Amino acid sequence: MSRILGLDVGDVRIGVALSDPWGMTAQGLEVIRRRDEEQVLARIVQLVKAHGVSRVIVGLPRNMDGTLGPQGKRTEEFVHRLQSRLSVPVEMWDERLTTVLAERVLIEAGVGRRRRRDVVDRVAAAVLLQSYLDFRNSGKDGMNGDG
Repeated sequence: MSRILGLDVGDVRIGVALSDPWGMTAQGLEVIRRRDEEQVLARIVQLVKAHGVSRVIVGLPRNMDGTLGPQGKRTEEFVHRLQSRLSVPVEMWDERLTTVLAERVLIEAGVGRRRRRDVVDRVAAAVLLQSYLDFRNSGKDGMNGDG
């Protein structure tokens, strides 16, 4: 079995999570600062190769009514640029409320505001990837969570 990489793409940072080899659990891996697009794409390609990743899941931010706003459209553009660099599939996955849930988990764990800011993107990527893994492992038809 091979791993799946999850990305929570923001304008400033990209949270990165990685599944276990069996595709059961997601763990936060790192946060990539978005200073230079070429370096960001190269880092993701490097992570895919280093971890034997067979698929990349990218959170697609939708409005609560399911429509795409400006951030969703920017994410789609990023996914197209990323897909052109990778030989593995890149799939978009509905990420509504993942950052909110990640913040809540960190607050409940007693993580201070400054430290939360540093890890929330990584935790949001893990929440996103875990939701994808749970859906995939549930045996339901279809693979895309944008319903």
